[in-house]
Amino acid sequence: MPSTSSEMICLGSSCPKLIALLFFLIFSSSLPSVTSDDTDTDREALLCFKSQISDPTRALISWSNISLNFCNWHGVSCSTQTPFRVTALNLSSEGLRGPIPPCVGNLSSITSIDLSNNAFRGSIPTELGRLSQIIYLNLSINSLDGRIPAELSTLSHLQVLGLWRNSFQGEIPPSLTQCIHLQQVSLNDNKFQGSIPAGFGLLHEIKTLNLSNNALTGNIPPLLGSSQSLVYVDLGVNQLTGGIPEFLANSSSLQVLRLMRNNLTGQIPPSLFNTSTLTTIYLQSNNLVGSIPPVTAIAAPIRILSLAQNNFTGEIPPSLGNLSSLVRLSLAVNNLVGSIPESLGNIPYLERLILTVNKLSGWVPPSIFNISSLQYLEMANNSLFARLPADIGYRLPNLQSLILSTTKLSGPIPASLVNATKLELIYLLDTGLTGVVPSFGSLPNLQDVDLAYNQLEAGDWSFLSSLANCTQLKRLYLDGNGMRGSLPRSIGNLSVQLEWLWLKENRLTGKIPPEIGNLRSLTVLYMHQNMFTGEIPTTIGYLSNLLVLSFAQNNLFGRIPDSIGNLVQLTELHLDGNSFSGDIP
Repeated sequence: MPSTSSEMICLGSSCPKLIALLFFLIFSSSLPSVTSDDTDTDREALLCFKSQISDPTRALISWSNISLNFCNWHGVSCSTQTPFRVTALNLSSEGLRGPIPPCVGNLSSITSIDLSNNAFRGSIPTELGRLSQIIYLNLSINSLDGRIPAELSTLSHLQVLGLWRNSFQGEIPPSLTQCIHLQQVSLNDNKFQGSIPAGFGLLHEIKTLNLSNNALTGNIPPLLGSSQSLVYVDLGVNQLTGGIPEFLANSSSLQVLRLMRNNLTGQIPPSLFNTSTLTTIYLQSNNLVGSIPPVTAIAAPIRILSLAQNNFTGEIPPSLGNLSSLVRLSLAVNNLVGSIPESLGNIPYLERLILTVNKLSGWVPPSIFNISSLQYLEMANNSLFARLPADIGYRLPNLQSLILSTTKLSGPIPASLVNATKLELIYLLDTGLTGVVPSFGSLPNLQDVDLAYNQLEAGDWSFLSSLANCTQLKRLYLDGNGMRGSLPRSIGNLSVQLEWLWLKENRLTGKIPPEIGNLRSLTVLYMHQNMFTGEIPTTIGYLSNLLVLSFAQNNLFGRIPDSIGNLVQLTELHLDGNSFSGDIP
């Protein structure tokens, strides 16, 4: 007993320390630890994610069971205070494959997920609907399919939804517009069908709406454009019908409007051109009618205006010349009449003027040829008259495309064109040009040259020899000019990329040069209705890509070479109107 009493007395002397220690242990056990249950859940969710996908580039090599600090794992971001929670997952462009694992839905504190530009397949896991804090969700540029799960409509904080360039199908869920804080919706380049949910017009914070390149039908929501936040709308390349909503045309914030390649009808709302914000308007390839509205806004900032391939009538409004910021104007393939307004020549920075296939008449304003910024000048298939300035190559040094076919020109092709060294396309078919074809050999980017059906001369054929320097040349049309002389052997030096060579309906004589067999990329060779003599060169058999070959209506004779049997892709062969003999190969 005495000893027991002394132990109790001894313990009693240390009681204050013992009590303090016990109190600390009890209290600390009630605090959340660094490895709380929520933290463990995040770590397990990440390891689960890794285990269910393919990672051929080993992007997730740092995601390891032996590494407790998952906040240092590649692509993972965490909160700055304990308990550490996953707040962002950025695994864009990592080569990841397989279905998106449902366990990503266990990252309950995450605000941003970017899995874009990988090779994920399958459908969107419905478990993503549990991510109540998410603001940014980007699954673009994958191979995902199926429908957008209705569960995404519960993501009340979602601001950015990117699902573009996948294979999603079905309708866009109307309930998706219950995510009232959506600012950017990109569902383009999928297979969505059905109508555009009307609720998109009620999203007050929406800035960007891109639903292009789908199979959407029906009308554009009438209230779209009512949001004062809306900046960018792309509904192009669908099957939408009806007209352009007034709210969209009257928007006070919209900068880019892309509605091309639909089945829209009706007239352009006049208010669309009374804009103080729009910079880009693409309405081409619809069924819009009526006249083009005048520009009434002062200093409208429109830079791109494309109204091609509709059914517009009437004249080109002279007020378009007031668009001092205009860079591209395309009114091609309509039913426009009258003359080209002089005012168009006053647009200081115009780069593209495309008026082809209308019913325009009269003289092309000379001021058009003074817009030094012009890159594309295309007015073919009208009833226009023009005088090409002798120094056009100096006035338009940036020209890449000159398409004036059927425009009534006169005189020779200006030799100064060779100074427009960026030229890629020259189309001057049926323009009444005369004289010797100039040498274009100093145009390294030249791809197409169409000088057909004029009264041009070959001269000493030096122009053809110079074209050997145009290594990008793919199409050469010299037909219907009445050119005389023998085809030079230098024809074999033309670009190895040359696909179409049209020499028909001239007065060419002599033998067909065997060097023509060097043009191995030729798919169409028209040489009929000339006065060629001699035999078909055996080298013609080298042209293994030929689809169409015509030597008809010449003075050729002898045997048809056996090598012509090497042209296994040939679909048309015209040899009539000659004096061939012997067996048919």
